[in-house]
Amino acid sequence: MSDNSLRLVWVYPDLLSTYGDQGNALVVERRARQRGLDVQRVDVRSDQPIPTSGDIYLIGGGEDRPQRLAAERLLRDGGLERAVSNGAIVFSVCAGYQILGKEFVNDQGQRQEGLGLLDVVTVRGEGERCVGDVLADIDPRLNLPQLTGFENHQGVTHLGPTARPFARVSMGRGNGTGDGTEGAYNDTVFGTYMHGPVMARNPQIADLLLKLALDVNALPAIDDRWYEALRAERIAAATQPA
Repeated sequence: MSDNSLRLVWVYPDLLSTYGDQGNALVVERRARQRGLDVQRVDVRSDQPIPTSGDIYLIGGGEDRPQRLAAERLLRDGGLERAVSNGAIVFSVCAGYQILGKEFVNDQGQRQEGLGLLDVVTVRGEGERCVGDVLADIDPRLNLPQLTGFENHQGVTHLGPTARPFARVSMGRGNGTGDGTEGAYNDTVFGTYMHGPVMARNPQIADLLLKLALDVNALPAIDDRWYEALRAERIAAATQPA
């Protein structure tokens, strides 16, 4: 990318935008423009090729059948893998997170090949569905405040040796493995189960992606009062006694 431009790609909104995760694209776009960046946002439907020249790719959640279709089409296309090899940043949520892993269980109860961009494998949980508010402390290496979100998934995601936990839950189920982990990441690819949309609740995640794409350590400050009010409200609501 050039010093003052950003190409933002929203992947398969026709299949993977069930839980309002398109809000993540809106937040990244807004916060980039507030820093004076010229943002080109590209919404790529599932019948279109994935461009390989994007800087940040965002993938949302979806139901089981659309998830299978999205995985099949992304594998055939190959554009997202090529973009990552070119240095692009990817942030995925729920079904999108599972797709980026090595394998997940599809709507037909079969093991479905993922893109292998994250060293994770997802199986179908046997217990109660993971539903409810999430509070989580992000990996200290990412230097972000406590995260707030909402989870709704049946999958249980196991991390392999090259995947780092995105966060550790103080409330909620996260990856569903019982070890407290939530999401996963490597250098440029991130996955989480948190909806909300998660970047409206936690705009610092959007700023993290921007810093990685720009290859800078800091961004100009902007007015965060609205975001901080929303964060405080959701954290307070999650921690109130039932």
